Amino acid sequence: MESITLLQDKKILLGVTGSIACYKAVDLASKLTQAGAQVDVIMTEAAQRFVTPLAFRSVTGRPVFGNMWDLDDHVRHVGLGETADLLLIAPATANTLAKLAQGAADNLLTVTALAARCPLLIAPAMDGGMYSHPATQANLSLLQARGAIVAGPAAGRMASGLMGKGRMVEPAELLAHIRLTLARNGPLAGLKVVVSTGPTREPMDPVRFISNRSTGKQGLAVAQAALDAGAAVTLVAGPISELTPFGAQVIAVETTQQMAEAVLTAVQDADALFMVAAVADFRPGNTSDRKIKKTETNDWGLAIGLEVTLDILSAVKEQREKSGYPRVSLGFAAETHDAFEYGRQKLLRKGLNLIAVNDVLAEGAGFAVDTNRVVLLSSAGVLEEMPLLSKTAVAERLVHHVAKALGR
Repeated sequence: MESITLLQDKKILLGVTGSIACYKAVDLASKLTQAGAQVDVIMTEAAQRFVTPLAFRSVTGRPVFGNMWDLDDHVRHVGLGETADLLLIAPATANTLAKLAQGAADNLLTVTALAARCPLLIAPAMDGGMYSHPATQANLSLLQARGAIVAGPAAGRMASGLMGKGRMVEPAELLAHIRLTLARNGPLAGLKVVVSTGPTREPMDPVRFISNRSTGKQGLAVAQAALDAGAAVTLVAGPISELTPFGAQVIAVETTQQMAEAVLTAVQDADALFMVAAVADFRPGNTSDRKIKKTETNDWGLAIGLEVTLDILSAVKEQREKSGYPRVSLGFAAETHDAFEYGRQKLLRKGLNLIAVNDVLAEGAGFAVDTNRVVLLSSAGVLEEMPLLSKTAVAERLVHHVAKALGR
């Protein structure tokens, strides 16, 4: 099955009001369209003084609406409001916030906002003094009390040249807010999911360590897919350079012992665990509290004695047998040979519901790439044999199977 993104075919109604931040809204509309969303834009008269409707029409491929008296359909605002999956107003000026709070309906955007039955997401943009004014804060509080979601604003340099809080958040952050908002009724809504990702590092001295080639890409994709399914996600991350998904609670760890402690604590009330991390199986038997010099190797010894690290999944199994949590556990088996058999044995030995088996030596799979080839097993046998897919698509399939195991 191919990857189905959260934004594919979603109807996003983008309201644009009169702010210099309108240029960010054009970029946002473009990104949403590229992600598969159907974007309809409503511009206020003031917004059209900053950016022309043609700019939005060029990136969305759809008509842009403005003057409510120029519509062919006199109830267009009802149609737009009733069919949208999300109403996003970005940028939202202090004037428009005041109108929304008071239920004013003097232009197409505010009329449509009253008719809309979908979630409302607002991205304020105004000078710092306007944002901090008690009237603006009262309007935002009233809108939030009615269920509106407010993204930002950010702090920085204003168009006035002053520094303060009032800048519209960047399109990438707004996309993350949109994903979280659209996911609220997803198959994992109301459930807690724990995801581990990345490598662990076992120190030899303050500057050297034993680790592996994991970059955390697959685990991060799983965390994002779980967020897109509506879950509350706790991400236990070893040392990684990739950005963590917006909306996840991130616990940064380094050693296997630290990851074990974080995972065992997080799963105490979790519905599902995705153990994707490439945990170090061994650690140095001896460590130094200062850097080992070449001239000191005779004292320290060139041979590195290794000890076995704590088996996190076995510890989870033991805890789960007592508490019942996590309700569903999915592990990973990254192998270089006999992957299927090793994976099957690991599934049974560690009491997992599911295990994703992959051969890290296979072309296009493994570490530091954006694709993977996975066989998903349960105690009954093969659940799904996935061809070479993006790690995003693999993550979505894994989340689908865990949701099914949870009765969702």
